[in-house]
Amino acid sequence: MASLDYGKVQEFWEKAEPSSLSPYMMNGFGFPDSSAKYRFKAELKTMKRLLEKANCNGTVLDLGSGVGLWTSFFAENFSRVIAVESSLSLYQALVARCSSYSNIQIFDEDIRLFEPKTPISLIFSGGLLMYLNENDVRNLLNRLRGNLEPDGIIICRETTVRNGTTIRQGNYQAVYRSVSVYNEIFQATGFQVLKIEKNTPYVLMEMGIQFLENWKKLIPNPVQMISILGPSVYYSLRLLSPLLFGIQKIVKIEYPKLENHFFVLKPI
Repeated sequence: MASLDYGKVQEFWEKAEPSSLSPYMMNGFGFPDSSAKYRFKAELKTMKRLLEKANCNGTVLDLGSGVGLWTSFFAENFSRVIAVESSLSLYQALVARCSSYSNIQIFDEDIRLFEPKTPISLIFSGGLLMYLNENDVRNLLNRLRGNLEPDGIIICRETTVRNGTTIRQGNYQAVYRSVSVYNEIFQATGFQVLKIEKNTPYVLMEMGIQFLENWKKLIPNPVQMISILGPSVYYSLRLLSPLLFGIQKIVKIEYPKLENHFFVLKPI
């Protein structure tokens, strides 16, 4: 099986524009900035529900913090946050966003090698494992297990496929694993999977992205009108989302190709 070229992965994120859309891979499709706010606000509801029993007096380890959307949320709800980001451009945006919080420590380090010096009550990985080859995922999880407090948990939010594993090559590289593959990895590294929840805001936005990707392939660049079509697609999806998900359940259409799930893990 092919593997990720970490040099390519790092190069992509060093060049990525540190905007509110960049962590969600929604740049270049004409979506308004409000689309990122919509998705993050919806994901916050899920996160708050998953954190109901978490130790808010403890420390959060935010791995792959990006521009700091989740980091600032954790800082407002936990005693202390350790944020780690290996992309220099995203690290600088992270510092700019979170420098006013006295309870955040920010590190520009290789996430695969970072070792916290204090017990952790919550580890959050928001789209990190998809940029790691399986051996590195297993090594990371095995190490993180030893960093958790006795009642500590890990929450992963990862882009998924319905079956098996798909590796995306080229300038943008990622590994998309199915829920069953992640389950096997988590259990093999000593974790009990407490909860799995589909990230429906992601799926909704991915419907639009997949449509626009196909549009770009079919229509010549001068007449694509992405600046007009992108917002139209976004607002149509928002309006029609109950109908779209209802139809999807009835006819079981496997669209879009990519989904996204939250996983809550606890050491066995």
